[in-house]
Amino acid sequence: MDTQVAVLGNGPVGQTAALLLARWGVSVMLLDQRPHRDAAGSKAIVQQRDVLDIWEAVGAGRRIADEGLTWTTSRTFYRDRELFGYGHAEAGPPAFPPFVNISQSRTEQLLDEHITAQPLIEARWDHRVTAVVQDGGGVTVTCRTASGEVGVRAAYALACAGAKGEDVRRMLGVRFDGHSFDDRFLICDIRTDLPDWATERRFYFDPPWNPGRQVLIHPCPDSTFRIDWQVPADYDERSETDRGARDARIRAIIGDRPYEVVWSSVYRFHSRLVDRMRVGRVLLAGDLAHLFSPFGARGLNSGVQDAENAAWKLAFVLNGWAGEALLDSYHAERHAAALENLDVTTATMRFLVPGDEDGHRHRLSTLEAAHVDPEARAAVDSGRLAEPFWYVDSPLTTPDPTRPFTGRPPRGATPAPVPGVILPDAPVSITGSPATRLREVARDGFLLLAAGDVDAEAVLKAARRATSAPVRLLCLTGALDARPGEVWVIRPDAHIAAVAAGPASVAAALRRALGL
Repeated sequence: MDTQVAVLGNGPVGQTAALLLARWGVSVMLLDQRPHRDAAGSKAIVQQRDVLDIWEAVGAGRRIADEGLTWTTSRTFYRDRELFGYGHAEAGPPAFPPFVNISQSRTEQLLDEHITAQPLIEARWDHRVTAVVQDGGGVTVTCRTASGEVGVRAAYALACAGAKGEDVRRMLGVRFDGHSFDDRFLICDIRTDLPDWATERRFYFDPPWNPGRQVLIHPCPDSTFRIDWQVPADYDERSETDRGARDARIRAIIGDRPYEVVWSSVYRFHSRLVDRMRVGRVLLAGDLAHLFSPFGARGLNSGVQDAENAAWKLAFVLNGWAGEALLDSYHAERHAAALENLDVTTATMRFLVPGDEDGHRHRLSTLEAAHVDPEARAAVDSGRLAEPFWYVDSPLTTPDPTRPFTGRPPRGATPAPVPGVILPDAPVSITGSPATRLREVARDGFLLLAAGDVDAEAVLKAARRATSAPVRLLCLTGALDARPGEVWVIRPDAHIAAVAAGPASVAAALRRALGL
C-alpha cells in the first residue's frame, strides 16, 4: 500500500495534517474536489499563537507570522460612544505574537510551498469523493474526476472536507447536530488608507449606521480592512450593490476617502458538531467535524489543532509505536475541545443575537452600564479569542493532585503548567541545547524534562523499555516551577502528559500517554 493516509480536503486543516504526517515519515495522498486552489478572499484571518507554533514545526510558522499583521489595541463601541479599549502589548520578545491577521488564502499559499517540496505528499485536485469504504486492512476512497472514476487505497483516512462536506459526513454515517442562526453577515475586504486604524480591532454594538446589529473591523496586511456587518436574514447583496447602498454602508465607516472592494461574501453562522470524530479507520477534523460562530476565531485554529492531534497518533500507529487504541483518544480529546468551543461561541452569539426578550434586556442593560461599570464591561461579549484546549481529563493524561487544573483562566490569560495543559513557551536554559524556549525542543517525539537530582540514565533506560517511540531527555533549569527529582513527560503535540518522579513513574506515564 503506497499511500498510508488519504487526507480528504486541501484547505489549511488538510494541508497541516499532510505536512505533519510527512514530518513523521508517513506518505499522504491529499485529495480535493476543487479544480485548483481558490485564492480569493480573506475567509479565516486570525491565526492564533499556538497554531503558528504548530506551523513552525513544518517550517511555515515564522513566514506566516512575519507576513501577517498583529493589532495592538482592541476597542469596543456602543452606538456612538466608545465603551472601552485595551492594549495587547507583551513584556519581552515572545516567539510569536498572540495572533496575526493574514488571509486564509495567503496562509494556504505559504503552506503549499512546503507541500510542493515534500516528496511524501501527493496532492490531487478535481477529485470529488463519491464513496468511502473500510475493511480490516484499510480504506478505499472512490473519487470522480475529469478522467473518470479512480480509487485511492490507504491504511487510514483523515476527513477535512470543510463545512460543505455533507456528502462525506453522510458516507461515514455521522450526525451533525446543532443550530443555525437566521441572521446573515456581510463581509467586505476593502483596501483603503486608514492609518489610525492600522493596528486596531474595532467592534461596534448597534452603531447608528447599522442600528440594532453589530459591525466588526479587522486590519489586515497591505492596507486592507476586513469589515463584517450583521445583516437581516433576507439581505440581498446584489440588490444593495446595484442601488449604491453598499457604498453608503462602507462610507458610513471610512468617510469620503477612496477605497477598493477586494472581495465580498454573505454567510450564515452555524453551531454544529458531529457525534463521532473517529469512524473506524477514518478520523474527522476541522469544519467537517464542527462549525462555530467566528467571533473568537475558533474555526480554523481548532481545526489545525485537530490536525496535529490526529497526525501524531496516526503516525505512531503506522510506525508501530502504538496500537490502534490510541486513535480512540482522538475522539475523546478533540470532541471535548469542540464542545468547549461550542460553549464559548454560543455564549457570544447569545449576547450578540439574543433569542428572547430576557436576552435582549440583559444585553441592553449590560451595554448601557458598561459606560461606567467595570463589572458590566467584563460581561460585554464580542468573542473570546481562540486558545488551545487543555487535555486535563484525557485518558492519556496522568493527573497530579499537587498540581490541579483550576479551570478556564480569565480572558487572555494562560493556565499554570499542569498535566494536560500545553507546554508554555517559556524562556529556558537546557544543558547541551542552544534552545532558548521550551517549544523549540518539543514535537520530535516524547520529551522528558528533568529537574535537578534526577538519575537521567535510569529514567531514559526505563522510558525506552516502555516504548519504542522516539524519546529524548533534557535537563532544565528555570522553567515550569519544576521541583527537584521531577520528570515532566511532554507529548509529541507539546502537551504535558505527566509530572513523574522516578523511572517507574515515567514508564507508566509514557504507556498511559500511548493509550496502553
